[in-house]
This record gives sequence, structure tokens and C-alpha cells, in this order.
Amino acid sequence: MKKLLPIFLILLVSVFSCKQDQKDKGKDNPFFSEYDTPFGVPPFDKINVEHFTPAFEKGMEEQKKEVEAILENDEEPTFQNTVVAMDNTGKLLNRVAYTFFGLSSANTSLELQAVQMEVSPKLAKHSDEISLDPRFFERVEHVYNNSENFNLTGEEKFLLENIYKELVRNGAALDSLKKEELKEMNQRLSVLRVEFSQNVLAETNNYTLEISKEEDLAGLPESVITSAAEEAKARGMEGKWVFTTQKPSMLPFLQYSEKPGLREKLYNAYLNRGNNDNDYDNKEIVAEIMEMRADRAKLLGYETHSHLVLEPRMAKKPDNVYDLLNTLWDAAMPAAKKDLAEMQKIADREGDGIKIQSSDWWYYSEKLRKEKYDLDDNELRPYFKLENVKQGAFTLANKLYGITFDEIADIPKPHGEAVAYEVKEENGDHLGVLYMDFHPRESKNQGAWCGSYRDHKIEDGKEITPVVTMVMNFTRPSGDKPSLLTLDEVSTLFHEFGHALDGLFSEKSYGYEYIAWDFVELPSQIMEHWVTEPEMLKSYALHYETGEPMPDELIEKIRKSSLFNQGFAKGEYLAACYLDMAYHTIDQETEINVPEFERNIMNKIGLIPEIEPRYRSTYFGHIIGGYDSGYYSYDWAAVLDHDAYEAFKEKGIFDRETAQSFRKGILEKNGTMDAMEMYINFRGREPERTAFLRNLGFLN
Repeated sequence: MKKLLPIFLILLVSVFSCKQDQKDKGKDNPFFSEYDTPFGVPPFDKINVEHFTPAFEKGMEEQKKEVEAILENDEEPTFQNTVVAMDNTGKLLNRVAYTFFGLSSANTSLELQAVQMEVSPKLAKHSDEISLDPRFFERVEHVYNNSENFNLTGEEKFLLENIYKELVRNGAALDSLKKEELKEMNQRLSVLRVEFSQNVLAETNNYTLEISKEEDLAGLPESVITSAAEEAKARGMEGKWVFTTQKPSMLPFLQYSEKPGLREKLYNAYLNRGNNDNDYDNKEIVAEIMEMRADRAKLLGYETHSHLVLEPRMAKKPDNVYDLLNTLWDAAMPAAKKDLAEMQKIADREGDGIKIQSSDWWYYSEKLRKEKYDLDDNELRPYFKLENVKQGAFTLANKLYGITFDEIADIPKPHGEAVAYEVKEENGDHLGVLYMDFHPRESKNQGAWCGSYRDHKIEDGKEITPVVTMVMNFTRPSGDKPSLLTLDEVSTLFHEFGHALDGLFSEKSYGYEYIAWDFVELPSQIMEHWVTEPEMLKSYALHYETGEPMPDELIEKIRKSSLFNQGFAKGEYLAACYLDMAYHTIDQETEINVPEFERNIMNKIGLIPEIEPRYRSTYFGHIIGGYDSGYYSYDWAAVLDHDAYEAFKEKGIFDRETAQSFRKGILEKNGTMDAMEMYINFRGREPERTAFLRNLGFLN
């Protein structure tokens, strides 16, 4: 995540919104004093909704005064009195914002949403008033043009160059009239992003598939039926079964339900979130965001929004993104069509007259996997008890880096279900705090993510250690069974754990950081490679009842089926990437009709109708909240992570020397030096696509 000033990072990660009682709690407001908590974590147990707005307002007021003092300084601008001084402003504002936006994505409420709606445009205006102040740009430009006089470290040179260029990209060189126009756009966009996210959450929470007849449960595993009965009971519908569009509920239904009509009904509810012509419809919001981004890019002197945002990334320009997407697309579609033909044979053989459509893919792919590899996902779940999987990730980190994780019982938590760990170096030194929050609830966004309540920084010579949070939506315990994960959920835990390690290992000195957006997934995706390594599986994949490790024959089935369904998986992902790029390469004059625009892009790339894009526009939150013209980055980073993992395989997958090189060269430096330079320092050369394509099964 890129950062110009600390508050700019906060604006980028905001997902929800606000409105509230303006009463200032004074000294009773926990944000107005240093946190008296273990390791200085936020005092979640003392923070109430009414504390946020006064803290935001006071934080903005304080930062304005701090910034004004810097800009009024008559001394020659230097790195210390300009860049470092600006980095040290806004401590209160950062403290409240990190806490607020972390909670509003993982444990929101109507009150928090109201606060976010109110404060988001104010924060956008506040950051613009700083970054677009000509005095600030003049000072930074002077330091940039005279950088050789300041004896800067490599990190400082990198940050200074990116601060200067980011200011230009964000309008600092515009004339006063254009700056005012830009400010209005930024404030409007901040409100639209919040409205979009809140609508998706409302649509997700508002839909249920209610089943009252036992015959409609045909094919579903007992654990799935039990979970649906518990969901119904929790909603006051005892005696029925309830399924939702939350993935832990929806995907098992799509995999195993023998009722195609019900599969289609649930899947269409998922696809059409934000597209129901009701109070939560997102079509006009999406169109306005995309059209305004195109206008904003033109105002800033760029051909398209994509040209603007790709400039500081590894890809640099849209043509390079399309080159990667086209290479993968040409390989994925034949594989997807081959899988489809085999699944259709199964459907024809069963004699129900079904022509497979997108809502059937999970059901028939599960049948095909069973037929080809004798592997049923339900065979794996008993070996993936959540506690064991979590411990497996901890064990891997210990093997690679020597670090340990000790649970902290007596510490404030962002939610009652969260757990906290002190992370220590091998020698016992404190490294940071890690929160983990595993299960879905109505107050939590869908998906999985990793964020922070505090980043690493050196302040007045003192090290500020990170507080990192992993938030997921995994299958809950059901009946007398613990939380048993799917293989996909296991990979998700390891993925987010990789992001957590990236935050915990950070050695950055300042609040500023410039992580190339298409490099950001390397630390997370590389961790997924260990998930199915036989030696790893033997250590953590233990049967929840017997404690026996996963048998060799089941491990071999996983290995043989590892390339299964890659055509579909890659096809639905790439379709979403093309949609993202299409939106963000429109020109200034384009008017968007969202359903028509989406349909035209899918036809243009030749998407077969049996595959839906991973995201429809009206719930495609990634491209609204930070991955705009960047959804391709998962595959860009996949080229990196597959190539990087080859380095581990060459020396041994637990090789400490290779792990320390990865930690020192990438995880500790991430955001403080050029991404390609970091990668070359680790690998000894630029990344190659060969390993990625081979591991997808697209190369012999």
C-alpha cells in the first residue's frame, strides 16, 4: 500500500463510513491519551462509537497546525525539516483512523457506517489541503532538486523521489482552478466508495435461501446441513435450513446440492448483489466512479486512469498488463473448455437433460474430480482443523525464520472472537502483535484480508513495533465438530499469514512507504506453496478425531489433482482482470451503462458462457477500494512467487539461509526500495514466467 503522508494510507484503506453524536468526551476519550495497554494496542474495550468523530476532528485540527508550522518555516527546506517533519505530523489522526477503519471492515455497525459516511469526505478534503498546498510542493521540490546536499540513506532517496512524483501525480503541479476541481472530485469519490461498500454488505446480509423440505437438501454433507440448521435457528427459523451468499455457506451448497434450480437461485443472488434495482443498487455508483476517474486522470495529464496508477508499479503501463493477461488467457481457455466437455459428459450420462451453466460448475467439477482423482473435498476437511492449520502456519514461520507466537489472553481485542499473539524473534525479542479473526458475521466484510492497527516506524530514535490483524471468513464449528476447513480456506490462511509476516518484519524507518501494487502479493502468495508440501501436511494435517497425520495416499491424490480445474479458476479470475482494465482505460468522454459495458467486455475476450467473471461490477469491491487497474497484480505477483519458490526448492523448502535472504532482501525492505531491485537482490536475476506457467499445467 503506497503512502504519501500517514493519513493518505488511511484514506486508501477506508472501506466504511460515519455519522454520530458530536459531544466531545474530553479526557474520557481514549484517543486523547497514550494507550495504557499491553504493547500499546488500541483500547478496544474502552472505545465507543461516540469517541470517533471528536477524535477525527481534533486530529485533523492538530495536524493542520503542525503542517502550517512546517510550511511557515523560513529556513531552507531540508529532508529533516520538510519530509521527516511532515511524517511526524498527525499522530492523533493516525491513531484514530487506523483503529476506526480496522473496526469498520471487521466489526461494523449502523452507527459506525454513519460515522464513516460523514468523515470520509472530510478526510479527503483534509489530505488534499495538505498535498495540494503549493508551499508544500515547493519545499519538497527544493529538497528533491538538491538531494545530493543532504547525505541521504538509500531508503531516504527512494522515499524522496516517490514523494515528489506522487505529489505531481496527485495534482500538486496544477494551477489553482484545477486544484479546486480535483478536490471536489476526490471528496465525491470518497463518498461513492463508501456507499458502494455499504450497499454490498447490506445485499450480502439481506439475502437468504430458506429451505423447508428435507428433499431439497439432497446431496449435501451432514456438516453442511447442520450448519444451515444452526443458521436458521439463529435467525428464529428453527426447523428450517438457511444458506447465505457468504462463501462458507454458499460454496458447499454449490458443490454438493443435487437441486440445480436451487443452485442457480443462490448463485444468482450472489452475482446480482448491488444489481437489484433497489435502495442498494450500485450500477449508477460504479458508472459515476469510473467516469469520474477518467476525468480525473485527464485533469492530471494522463491518457487514462490506468496510465496514472500504473506509472509507479512494476507493470508501468497498460500494454504490459495486457501482455500478461493475454498470455494466460490463451493458455487457460483451452483447458477450461476441455474440463467443460468432460463435465458435460457426466451430466449427459446422468440423464437429467442438463446443459451446464455457470451455477453448475462447482457441482460437476466436484464430480469430475472424484471421477478422475477419487478425491472428495469432504475427505480432506477432517484433516484441516482450524487450530491445527493455524499452528501449521506458526510452525512454518518458526522453521524459516525462528520466530514464535505466544497467545495473549489479557489484551483488548477488536472483537470477542479475535485472538491475539505476541510474536517474538528467536532470541526472545519482541517483534510485534498479531490478531487473528476467523469466522463470518453480519458486521464483517466478506473475503479475507490483512491490515494493521500500527505500522513499524523509528520515531525519535525509538522503534515502534507493528500491530497486525488477519481477518477471514472461515467455516464455523458445527454441532460437535470443530471448524474444519476446505483446502482453499487453508491456502487463504497461509496467504494472509504471508501478508502478516510482511508487516511484522518491516524495518521501515518512516511512516512513508511505496510498495509497488503489483509486488504486494508476493509475500502472501509465496506462503501458499508450502500448504501441500508432503512434509508440511504431515506436520499440521492431523485428523481432528484421531490425531493421525494425513495418509500418504490422500497426499498423493492432492498432488495429482493440483492442476485440476485450473482453466476455470484462471478463466474467471482473468475475466475480472480484463473487466478492471477495461473500466480504467476508458477515455474522458465515455458514458457507461454497467450491464452493457460488462457484457461487451466478456464477449470481446471470448469468455464462454459457462464461466462467470469472479466479480460482477456491482460487487467488485477490489477495484472500488484500492485495486483499481490493479486486479491483475495477483498474477503478476504469481510470476514472482513461483519463481521465488524455486529458490527454496533448489536449497530445500525449509532452508534457513534462503529464508533469511527473503526476509532481509524483501520482507524487511518492502516499500523502502525499488521492487525489481529487491527481487534481483534476492533471486540474482529478473523473474521468469516459466515456473508459473508450468505449475498451472499450461507448459509441459
